[in-house]
Amino acid sequence: MKVVTGKVVAGRIVVEGEPLEEGSIVTVLAPEQGETFLLDSEAEASLLAAMAEGDRNEVMTGEQLIHKLRG
Repeated sequence: MKVVTGKVVAGRIVVEGEPLEEGSIVTVLAPEQGETFLLDSEAEASLLAAMAEGDRNEVMTGEQLIHKLRG
């Protein structure tokens, strides 16, 4: 899993740094005008760990989440 930054140029997303592999599936989070999305290294590591859990299908149902939140 990679976290990359890009910019829309002529209607296409141009990724900074190394290009992604052809056919890569991506998720785009687009901030509203003036809104920023910055992570410190700890938050980025936490996000990447959570994404890896999802990739391994280590997920819970909505019902399990509600039960956990109600404690």
